Amino acid sequence: MENIKFYKYHGTANDFIMIDDRDKSIAKLLTPDMISKWCNRRFGVGADGLILIQEDKKTDFYMKYYNSDGNESSMCGNGGRCISQFAYDQEWIAGRSMQFMAVDGLHRAIIDEEKVYLSMISVPSVSRDGEAYVMNTGSPHYVRFDNLQKIDIDQEGKTIRYNSTYNAEGINV
Repeated sequence: MENIKFYKYHGTANDFIMIDDRDKSIAKLLTPDMISKWCNRRFGVGADGLILIQEDKKTDFYMKYYNSDGNESSMCGNGGRCISQFAYDQEWIAGRSMQFMAVDGLHRAIIDEEKVYLSMISVPSVSRDGEAYVMNTGSPHYVRFDNLQKIDIDQEGKTIRYNSTYNAEGINV
């Protein structure tokens, strides 16, 4: 594989590898193993995910998002803000307002000075799961209020994320 030009963007403590794939030539070359190696913080670039910006006939662009494990994933809000800033920085968008498609549908973004405002899908429902709340914001989320000093966050998060209740893809904790 030849060299691939990439950029690194971050937003609200998430960081992403951004790649211009407007001609859709890169996506077909990527494998989950390759993406997970690039996202590895010890042996790769290090990132929470990889985002391809692709051409879309009806909107300004399409956002294709991969989690750091290399699997294509659902919409990521911080990633959506980063890709909007990336498109603006590359001068692919006329003006400060844009719309783009992602796996969960249409999104709008506005660049205002140092901030990116992003419209997300309306959360259709919030369900209760014991002491937690479960919702889909474009990707599934599990929210629980707890005393972080009294739990093993890493272990608890992994147990919840990969619980079969939340299907094979897991859930954001």
